[in-house]
Amino acid sequence: MSTPNESETLHRVTSDDAVRTDAHTRKWLQRALWLVSATMAYNGVEAVVALWSGIAAQSSVLVGFGLDSIIEFAAAGVLLWRFAAEARGADDEVVDAREHLVHRFVGATFLGLAVYVSGEAFATLYMQSAPEESRVGIALAVLSLLFMPAVAWGKLRAAKEVGSAALRAEAKETLACSYLSLTLLLGLVANAVADLWWADPVAALAMVPWLVKEGREALRGDGCSAERDGE
Repeated sequence: MSTPNESETLHRVTSDDAVRTDAHTRKWLQRALWLVSATMAYNGVEAVVALWSGIAAQSSVLVGFGLDSIIEFAAAGVLLWRFAAEARGADDEVVDAREHLVHRFVGATFLGLAVYVSGEAFATLYMQSAPEESRVGIALAVLSLLFMPAVAWGKLRAAKEVGSAALRAEAKETLACSYLSLTLLLGLVANAVADLWWADPVAALAMVPWLVKEGREALRGDGCSAERDGE
């Protein structure tokens, strides 16, 4: 049987642990908000630049960049809505409801991205079109490769710390978009060096099964309960 002093000490230690855990979660919640906001801002600017330049130059590559950016902009936007509620101190029921809704929305954007990538790749293969050498497109692809993988890994870490399956899924989508930027650059190099015009669409199609898998899992809400329970 514990003495009063022992009980008081145990209660104080438990309370201190809870305070530290809460402070740790708030710190990562703020980081998650910053990372999602950065993703949204970057993709918003990228979409405007790519679509404006693409329409003016009649470049399917740039228009494709713009459409891809809009998909991720939308995913980041709903995530910002979810984390804003938690940052304001919303009830757990409200946060959980938004988490499940956002997770499914991100799943839908994964499937939308899979449809876009498949359509664009098959059209390129059918038309046997060499990749377009757009300076704006190359610049956007290089910027994406320089910054977005780091942002994605930061979001994956934040997702683990705050217990958000929706953020984890959106971070993977950011990695997918970075991969598409890489395939564009490699496609340009392969076409210039070895006349391999098909390298870009084939590499893009290789990612489609993974996009569909991630999309289906997110639509089913796989991992939501486990993430929240693990906090």
